[in-house]
Amino acid sequence: MSVLKSFIQAFMHALKNLFPIILVVVVFQGLVLRQIPDNTLAMALGLLVVALGVALFLQGLELSIFPVGKSLANQFSRRGSVPILLAFGFAIGFSAVIAEPALIAVAQQAQEISAGRIDAFRLRLLIAVSVGLVTALGVFRTIFGFPLHWFMIVGYITVVIITWFAPAEIVGLAYDSGGVTTNIVTVPLIAALGIGLAGSIRGRNPLIDGFGLVALAVMVPMISVQLYGIMVFGDDNPVTAPLTTAPVIAPEPIGFFKVLLELGSMIRDVLPIIVTILFFQYLVLRKGLPNPPRTLLGFTLVILGLYAFVIGLKLGLFPIGTAMAEQLIGLDGFLFVYLFAFAIGFATTMAEPALIAIGRQAEEAAAGQLNGNVIRVLVALGVAVGITIGVHRIITGGSMHYFIISGYALVILLTFLAPRFIVALAYDLGGVTTSEVTVPLVTALGIGLASNIEGRNVLMDGFGLIAFASIFPIVTVMSYAIAVQWLITRREVES
Repeated sequence: MSVLKSFIQAFMHALKNLFPIILVVVVFQGLVLRQIPDNTLAMALGLLVVALGVALFLQGLELSIFPVGKSLANQFSRRGSVPILLAFGFAIGFSAVIAEPALIAVAQQAQEISAGRIDAFRLRLLIAVSVGLVTALGVFRTIFGFPLHWFMIVGYITVVIITWFAPAEIVGLAYDSGGVTTNIVTVPLIAALGIGLAGSIRGRNPLIDGFGLVALAVMVPMISVQLYGIMVFGDDNPVTAPLTTAPVIAPEPIGFFKVLLELGSMIRDVLPIIVTILFFQYLVLRKGLPNPPRTLLGFTLVILGLYAFVIGLKLGLFPIGTAMAEQLIGLDGFLFVYLFAFAIGFATTMAEPALIAIGRQAEEAAAGQLNGNVIRVLVALGVAVGITIGVHRIITGGSMHYFIISGYALVILLTFLAPRFIVALAYDLGGVTTSEVTVPLVTALGIGLASNIEGRNVLMDGFGLIAFASIFPIVTVMSYAIAVQWLITRREVES
């Protein structure tokens, strides 16, 4: 009965979170475009299915991935075997990313747009290995208590330096690749690993030491993909005219075989993680799961929730998002494109299941210091600002290098100024913004703009919006923490 009650609460909460998206769509359709979509009923049904998927997914996390991830971290830390912990970190990072649907989609688009110069499978394998290695590095940091901000500062200085030398064709894709590695399953699992490990080691703080793995998983692929791009585009025959349009695939009617195929793809996406967990649980620790039926139910709910979530997006958000982007580009001037970018960035982020999950974990780890809803609003505001700036770059034809270098220079400066307890969480929140809701809509918007504005190159200009969506939440969260700390200090001085 408690499981059913929790599910109902999660479903109602998901409906509330989807309200901003509905509001944005209604306002732009009614007041700006002045038309009603033909498939309004299907889209309304799709939004309900999205809410159902989020509720099932969150319930499944609570029953399976969260407790199992924390339990494994606790058991490994009690054994005191650093090599096993590092191996577990690598396996979790690699398995969670290699079959990531958003990464598969972005890599395939990159291969098509680059006329085959970028190999989709090599790109995915490179990113998966990068995330595996950096997850192991994050576990190492947590075990020995090294401050995260030094890792991030050195890392992003490296990113900025490589960006300066990287070819323009790869920069946007590299930053987007870093963003799409952190999905609706990866984020909660990696976060559970870090928090569980920090909570089981004496002297570690779950808020300061437990978070940060997601941030590292976002950062390192930016470096490796840019190095890959230097090799691919660094010869004497650069791609001078990549495709200027990208095919837009409309959602197909969903029949029985289509349902089975998509459900099978959800199982494929989650299977590497399940195999990794079972391998370490039974073959390394040689112990059974504490509650197998409950864990099995949780994994089943995660798969069903992901399936319902994706189906709901195809029915409810993708059609209208694509159509509205094309219609807004056709209007005189770009004012409404800017407004739509800001509004849809805020609305989709508020509905992100991964952000909801990480917000809950942060609230628990902070023991009353942080409010999950405030965090979500700050992150959504950062994404909205970031996407708007990214859209401005595409419209004006500005260099990705200067925008990105300036953005991360600001992040590095704020890292020095922000209170230590917020740094790891802020960097992680920059990663959780680019999940199943945001990535498809934002990617479609960027490619649509680059395809319809004269003089723009899809490979150079179409990618990169996800990078902006990852940078500015870090800025807003750190800025908020700095402001709160300043106010507290001022009150103490005045009293």
